[in-house]
Amino acid sequence: MSGTRSPFRTAPAIDRAALIVAHGSPSDPWPQERAVAELAVRVSACLPGWEVRGTTLAAPGRFEAVCSAMPRPVLLPFFMASGWFTTRALPCRAAPFDVALLEPFGLHPTLPALAAARIADTIAPDDLPGCQILIAAHGSRTARGSAEATVRFTAALSGLLPCPSARIGFLEEAPYIADVARGMGRNALCLPLFALSSGHVTEDLPRALDSAGFAGSVLPPLIDWPEVPALLGEAIARTRSLAPCP
Repeated sequence: MSGTRSPFRTAPAIDRAALIVAHGSPSDPWPQERAVAELAVRVSACLPGWEVRGTTLAAPGRFEAVCSAMPRPVLLPFFMASGWFTTRALPCRAAPFDVALLEPFGLHPTLPALAAARIADTIAPDDLPGCQILIAAHGSRTARGSAEATVRFTAALSGLLPCPSARIGFLEEAPYIADVARGMGRNALCLPLFALSSGHVTEDLPRALDSAGFAGSVLPPLIDWPEVPALLGEAIARTRSLAPCP
């Protein structure tokens, strides 16, 4: 927004430490806390010589404890868009520590190409030109960040695929997933634009698709994609001009 200082800045010289931070689940924080910690282990394999950890904002005291134990870490928000958590909550909680805050994972410029490759690997080549793609995202009734990021991602993705333009459906705002998915045939694929395997992915999305009679396939959330650790490693490596994970 014009006149507002961005919370993101170029990382200073650091001691090769990176912290991947996700939102997590306040009602049941520990499964997602473990999932992000395991993701950090996979990312560390792409960054020899780096200490990479993962945590969530929801697990009580964990974010502060990990920041205190790391030497000047780069913080990579494992979020799909820039919003209140990445521009307000995370910078506020990180303020007491000597850290550098990067852009959210969902804004990585090569994410649409990664998704296009995953879709092409999932759908038979003969079926791809006629495949219907549904991008399922969070959305928001009060903020535009999630919807705007989803529209940009979908436009970039559609330009990389031979199938008709992808459709967008949201959980929290119109057009809703159930409405968009209704009438899609068996040659349809839903790409959940969610970082973690949260309740939105395991409960809300299946409920919306079932209510629409969606008969297509559903990709896993991004944390389960084998290509994602390398993408995170690349984003972290760029802070020190290191070679990305092959």
